[in-house]
Amino acid sequence: QLQLVESGGGLVQPGGSLRLSCAASGYSLDYFAIGWFRQAPGTEREGVSCISTGGSRTNYGDSVKGRFTISRDNAKNTVYLQMNNLKSEDTAVYYCAAIQDVTSVQAMCPLSEDYGMDSWGVGTLVTVSS
Repeated sequence: QLQLVESGGGLVQPGGSLRLSCAASGYSLDYFAIGWFRQAPGTEREGVSCISTGGSRTNYGDSVKGRFTISRDNAKNTVYLQMNNLKSEDTAVYYCAAIQDVTSVQAMCPLSEDYGMDSWGVGTLVTVSS
């Protein structure tokens, strides 16, 4: 069973940076597309970013475009989310989730929970505050 563990969250001042990691165990991530999602108090979970199995396709939510960068290192079975120029509205619990891409083109990029993710991490809290 694929297990995901997020790390790298914490308290950061506005304008600062954090890098989140999503480490997988139990299965190789080679055939899994990954999404990063976040949920702030009192709001629904939203898609932040996604990356296809080989990393050739990425996508971002409108609120983080130009500030966040997703990447993956399949050799380390890890996906990263580099977050720059953080704002108070980025405060949320961040989750990574995986879905196996069984298509021939391997271009799945799950920016929405509607994909029906196979596995979820437990989340890491990011707080942006002065």
